[in-house]
Amino acid sequence: MTTDLWMLVWSALLCLLLPTVYLVGRSGRPGGLAWGFGNRADPLDVAPWVRRAERAHMNLIENLAPFAILVLVAHVAGKANATTATGATLFFWGRVAHAALYVAGIPYLRTAAFFVGTAGELMILAQLWR
Repeated sequence: MTTDLWMLVWSALLCLLLPTVYLVGRSGRPGGLAWGFGNRADPLDVAPWVRRAERAHMNLIENLAPFAILVLVAHVAGKANATTATGATLFFWGRVAHAALYVAGIPYLRTAAFFVGTAGELMILAQLWR
């Protein structure tokens, strides 16, 4: 399997595991487990880092589909190369950093990490026109 595809798999795993961060925060609140197993009609009062973890996860979900499309199209079209591998690697590590910085509440570095991931996607996209 190519580096591009491995980075797609690792990105999917990140997306699957990131909810555990905010589930820990939710379940640690008084009534959090009951809220989680209930209908969740009322919002749960949680710490700010828990809300940031939720938003980091949603942001990853929003960006994972375009990344997957780019990686898969590059692979199927025979355009996968060292540049797409580097782009995919940048996307993955940028998203790891983005999630960590988002949860920690560090805004400017979080934005920089987001753009590292976006730069990786643009690197892959550029290879589709070669």
